[in-house]
Amino acid sequence: MIAQTMTLEQVRQVGIDVLTQQLGCTGMIRFLQQSETGWGDYTKDKEQWLGNPPLDELFDAIQRSEMHDEMI
Repeated sequence: MIAQTMTLEQVRQVGIDVLTQQLGCTGMIRFLQQSETGWGDYTKDKEQWLGNPPLDELFDAIQRSEMHDEMI
């Protein structure tokens, strides 16, 4: 296959295959872990998911959770 005519998924799969052949499964995984980066802004996304609750509200939620766990 010529890389120019391959889809991105095909290029990725061929790359993974070559890495696995040359490095073995563990080596391939280690390589991908160090070379792939995430996307987005975790801090910004986290604030959107969790909001910015006051500390006393968080403390109360933790206490309720602990009491719930004791009851189970």
